Amino acid sequence: MSRRGRGRRLGGASAGGPRRRPWRLRLLVWRLLLVAVGAWAAGFVIYSETLPSETPPDWRRTDAIVVLTGGADRLGVGLDLLDAGAAPRLFISGVDRRVDLPGLLKASGREAADYAGRVVLGFSAGDTVGNARETYGWAEAQGVRSIRLVTASYHLPRALIEFRRALPGVEILPHPVIPEHVKQDGWWRWPGTAALFLAEYQKFLVAWARDWLLRKLLPWPAGTVDEVGA
Repeated sequence: MSRRGRGRRLGGASAGGPRRRPWRLRLLVWRLLLVAVGAWAAGFVIYSETLPSETPPDWRRTDAIVVLTGGADRLGVGLDLLDAGAAPRLFISGVDRRVDLPGLLKASGREAADYAGRVVLGFSAGDTVGNARETYGWAEAQGVRSIRLVTASYHLPRALIEFRRALPGVEILPHPVIPEHVKQDGWWRWPGTAALFLAEYQKFLVAWARDWLLRKLLPWPAGTVDEVGA
């Protein structure tokens, strides 16, 4: 074969190589994207299937009950626990500033006189991070070392992330509440519940990622207690 022919063959091979590389890169990107989407979807299913539903017994006493606003069911459960003697006081975090204690109790069918000195309202929180910070301030001032955290079951995983970081020395007893409109069993058959879980799952991922970064930058001291098993 002549030198000219060999040159054409070598030139064609070298020219074809770079043309194939972008396809390999695109294929790699697509594979990574599919893996990421698969992991996200699997995480969502695991999140939804493992949401807490069992509540700890009333006799598991704590220093205080903490209710996060966002649903009437939560407040009712918190007041019932207070009546049952699960804790001597109740802190309600994230209350609208236009609401006062007598009005809140009246809306729940309770008499304010029955809860004098036992229920405290927190008005500064506007989100879950704020709930944790507000609760920390109150618990620190009151010398509270253990709380029963009452919130919706789908909100509890994210709430625990924020509360564990804000109150590392306080024991937390999770108490999930399943609202009537939430169909936790067979959630995939109910579009409204599935959409609710999906939105909360996204927030949970953000909270988890932020918490992971904060742990790396500001690790907790060893030996802190942050949760009581239900």
